[in-house]
Formats: sequence, structure tokens, C-alpha cells
Amino acid sequence: MGNHLVPSHLLAPAGTGSLDSYIQEVNKIPVLSLEEEQSLARRFRDEDDLDAARLMVMSHLRFVVHVARGYAGYGLQLGDLVQEGNIGLMKAVKRFDPDQGVRLVSFAVHWIRAEIHEFILRNWRIVKVATTKAQRKLFFNLRKQKKRLGWLNQAEVNRVAEDLGVKPEVVTEMESRLAGQDIGFDLTNDDDDSSSYVAPAAYLEGLTVSPDEAAEAEDWEQHHHNLLFDGIENLDDRSRDIIQSRWLLDPKATLQELADKYGVSAERIRQLEAAALKKLKARFDA
Repeated sequence: MGNHLVPSHLLAPAGTGSLDSYIQEVNKIPVLSLEEEQSLARRFRDEDDLDAARLMVMSHLRFVVHVARGYAGYGLQLGDLVQEGNIGLMKAVKRFDPDQGVRLVSFAVHWIRAEIHEFILRNWRIVKVATTKAQRKLFFNLRKQKKRLGWLNQAEVNRVAEDLGVKPEVVTEMESRLAGQDIGFDLTNDDDDSSSYVAPAAYLEGLTVSPDEAAEAEDWEQHHHNLLFDGIENLDDRSRDIIQSRWLLDPKATLQELADKYGVSAERIRQLEAAALKKLKARFDA
């Protein structure tokens, strides 16, 4: 599914100057109901209807902005993160199966995050090495110098500093940063057992669940959560208070405390609690 599905001015924010207007525009796009989403997903899956896919993407662009904002601390432009997240959203729409019983938003979040993560990893080195415009300029210029000079002695540091119009200590600091970035993110050890280096990738948790399975589990958990609280709201006032006091509050109330509150025996409170729990369980078994 190509980028032609979404108007270019909505798919890829041009920069921070237009990001606010972009966000305003995508927030105006109506959110799809479950029925509309299912219908569009089937049209795209069964009939290859690109207009249906476009509508699914458009209605979820605001959600990409929400996810991308969570990665603002990495030193990358929010507009770039949004653009990468939009690519993940389109991949999710292409793979979405309406018959799995999950909403697109639950399924897509994993693909959106995956694209943003990949973008951050691709740009991790420059983000860590150069965090300001001046540092980035020095970064690129010093890399050219080091290709010819290797490690710099003090005389060379002074000359590079003069050429670039910065203080010598700034060149020294940037040189140390460059040296520190020569280790790859996923570099593996060679056969030399004396090496103590462990690549950063080795510390990451291995994901054994596919994004669609994780999304389905997340959606099922939310479904149970909704059933529980809907069931509690349908209880009478006393039963609702007993369940909340015994199971949802901290510290939890004892049977005797509730018995004193309602002027009945502790055994009666236990019976009311059991009856309320039975009603709640019936909603899950239905």
C-alpha cells in the first residue's frame, strides 16, 4: 500500500512550522465507529478498495500524533516521528483483519511504534553525538577531518578548532563522542573470550508474541475490563459498595466493617458479596 492513499500534506508534516496546523487538520477527521471500521476493512480486504483503506488511515492519523508525542525525549523532531508513525499505520491497515475481533487502533499501535523505534535507532548516533545545530555542524566537519587525520594531537585539535571557529576543548569533546559511537548497536562479540563488550541489543527483551497477537490480547483484556465495570454499575447500591470496598479499594474493608456500616451480620455481607460476584461472573460467561 503506497503513500498515495493519503494526501501528502496529511501524511508527512513538512516541519515544526506546519505541525500545529497538521494536528488541527487530523483532529477534524471523524473517528470511525466499529461498524464503519469493519465495513471499510472488508471492502479493502475483499475488493482491494483503496478509498476504504484511505479512510481507515485518515481516521487514525490523530492517534499516530498521540503515540509519537511519547517519544519526544529522544531529540528528534515530532514531525519526523509522526511521519514514520504514519508509515507504520499504513502497514497496519494493510495487514488488518476485521474478523479477528479487535479494533484497528489496538492492532495498529504496535506497527506505529515499530516504525518509530526503527527511525530512532537509525538516528540514534547523531542524536547522541550532536544535540544542537552547532554541534551537528561540528560533527559533520570533524568527521571529514578525522577521515584524514585519525586521532588528533593537540596541535591538530587547535588547527581544527581554528578552521571550524570553535574552542579547542569543544573539538576534543566532540572527538571523544565520535570515538564512543564507533560501537554498533547490535555488534556481536568475536571469538576472543577476553572481550567484555556486550552490545546494547543484547539487553533488549526478546518479543515472542507477534504484534497482532499482542493487540488481540490487549483488546481482550480491555473487553473484560469494560464488562467488569459495566457489571458493577448495574448492581444495587449496597452490593456495588460491598464489591468496591472488598475488591477495588486499598485498604480493603473487612466483612465486619461493612456489617457495622449496614447494621447486619458479617455472614450477611459475605452472602451479598458472593451473590454480586456471581452476577459479575455471569457477564463474563455470557
